[in-house]
Amino acid sequence: MIQSVVFDLDGVLIQSEEVWDSVREAYVRERGGRYDDEIQRAMMGMSSTEWSRYLHDTAGLADTPEEINAEVVRRMLAAYERELPLIDGAPDAVRRLAAEFTLAVASSSNRPLIDAVLREAELEPYFTATVSSEEVAHGKPAPDVYLEAARRLGVEPTRCAAIEDSHGGIRSAKAAGMRVLAIPNPSYPPDEESLAQADVTLDSLAELNREKILSVGRSST
Repeated sequence: MIQSVVFDLDGVLIQSEEVWDSVREAYVRERGGRYDDEIQRAMMGMSSTEWSRYLHDTAGLADTPEEINAEVVRRMLAAYERELPLIDGAPDAVRRLAAEFTLAVASSSNRPLIDAVLREAELEPYFTATVSSEEVAHGKPAPDVYLEAARRLGVEPTRCAAIEDSHGGIRSAKAAGMRVLAIPNPSYPPDEESLAQADVTLDSLAELNREKILSVGRSST
């Protein structure tokens, strides 16, 4: 029986991948580095310590990883202050599931960004736990962030359902032992091999409800 639901943030509750891409591309190009599709896709799911190191080592930035991370986060917060790109139906989906399950967030975003999004969207009260991958050893697709979310919830990972949109996120949640409901990101869809690992694939958050969550729990018994 599923007891808890763990949401990814970027691409599931907030359409932020385009914001991340725009912010990091502008920053890298300003600094004379390389930014292309290969670099963009490689960073999806990485923790802040991982992608800032990756930009330093691979994109050719002279700034330290710490400087890269701090400046990108500053620009992301500024972008969210101008406009918070919540995905249609996100607040309703959170409130709907919070009435039935305990909820957590397991995100590759930095802690200040997670907190800002949930605060501005007035969703903070619905989540028992939130975890940034900067708070664990390895980012997605490693299972660390989902395992930590389950630990903070006080629930076995096998009693959790994860809501994911990306290849790294799906693999991360499955590696943690969770059931996965995938809502593929139309702008950055997961590859077919990763999507095949999901227990259920939905078209939108409007389809996410108690019965869908319970169905993946029943399929695991």
